[in-house]
Amino acid sequence: MEALISHGQERPRRLNRRVLAEEVADSNTGPVLMRYFAAMSQNLGPMRWWPARTPFEVIVGAILTQNTSWGNVERAIANLRSAQMLTPSAIAAARMARLAALVRPSGYFRQKAKKLKAFVRFLQREYGGSLKRMFETPTEILREKLLSVHGIGPETADSILLYAGKHAVFVVDAYTHRIFGRHGITNGEPEYENVRALVEAALPRDSQLFNEFHALVVNTGKNWCRKKEPRCAECPLGSLLPEDSPLAQIRAAKPDIRLSESMPS
Repeated sequence: MEALISHGQERPRRLNRRVLAEEVADSNTGPVLMRYFAAMSQNLGPMRWWPARTPFEVIVGAILTQNTSWGNVERAIANLRSAQMLTPSAIAAARMARLAALVRPSGYFRQKAKKLKAFVRFLQREYGGSLKRMFETPTEILREKLLSVHGIGPETADSILLYAGKHAVFVVDAYTHRIFGRHGITNGEPEYENVRALVEAALPRDSQLFNEFHALVVNTGKNWCRKKEPRCAECPLGSLLPEDSPLAQIRAAKPDIRLSESMPS
């Protein structure tokens, strides 16, 4: 991992361009992203994400974390563990009402129970219930298969591939769009596939790098680059804000201003 990190201190240039699906990352994108990785890693890493005991628990967490906080997911997973239901066979055999009750802390519990059931049916039908066989499938083929499962969208599919299967895919989320947009790396629009393709084209295809990078982005987004009242002065990426960024200009002009009052969330 260390060999992949650039320790240069120069301010990255602002990338004023839309991220297009057919676009290939230019020669500057990789070094820019690695400077961001280095800044976060030196301040925060290592993240050791995803917190789970087994690959299947990662998958369950990836499904349950949709539209809720990780604290709520932890409570739901604790319920499943206490009920000895953190295996595909146990979830397949469980009554829907019982499963929904156990995952209730994660919110949307009836829908999420259906999604868990859909995944274990898929796993049994396609791979005889074997996660090992599933993750031996080439990445692009498996990704398309996962996206066909009820309740699994791009972010969930990529979380399963990266964190449970160690496939070299980059997970994009709201924190990624916010940080990359505010720093001018992308246009900030929620264009999942475009941003994923940009990062994967610019960086070495290394699952450990993608794992740590995404975990660092999540940590930075939650604690500093917040939707409202971003804490730019304290942020690990604060020194890398482009000089023409509204955040940088506001902070330089009025250090004590509440940024959320001066820019849209």
